Amino acid sequence: MREAVAQAVPVPAVTHPRMRQMVEEVLMGSPVARTLGVQLEVLMPEHVELVLPYSAGNVTLGNTVHGGVIATLIDIAGAAAAASGADPGQVKGGATGSLSIQYLAPANGTSLRAVASVVRRGRRQVISDVEVYAEDSDGGTLVAKALMSSTLFG
Repeated sequence: MREAVAQAVPVPAVTHPRMRQMVEEVLMGSPVARTLGVQLEVLMPEHVELVLPYSAGNVTLGNTVHGGVIATLIDIAGAAAAASGADPGQVKGGATGSLSIQYLAPANGTSLRAVASVVRRGRRQVISDVEVYAEDSDGGTLVAKALMSSTLFG
C-alpha cells in the first residue's frame, strides 16, 4: 500500500492520540470542513483518507463539483496527513506552505475520496501527495492529483 517514505525525523507506529484529537477538532471540526461535509475515514501515521459526500451546494454548473471545493478537500487531507505522524510535544499547529494541483477529470454528481500520503517529513516541513478519486461505478476515477507542503510550528 505505501512505498518507502524518505524521513528526516522518526515516525511513530500509530498516530498519537493528541495528534488524532488535533485532526478531529481543528481540521475536521473547522467551519469549512463541517460546511462541506468532509468526513474522516482513515487516519494513521503518514496516511489519511477523507470522503466528501456529493452535495448540490458544492457544484459549479450542473452536477460538476467545483474545483475550489476539490482544492479545499486536498488542503484538509494534506494537513491531516502532515499532522498524523507528528510529535505532539513539538507541534502545536501548522499551515499550508504551497499547493500544486492537477485536475484530471470532472467529478460529476459523485462523492469524492481524498487519499493523502506523506512523501517526506522534516522537523518543520512535511510534503504530502494527495489524490482525489470520484467514488463512481468505475471503481474510482482519478479526478485530481496534488503535491502539498505543510509548515508545522510549535
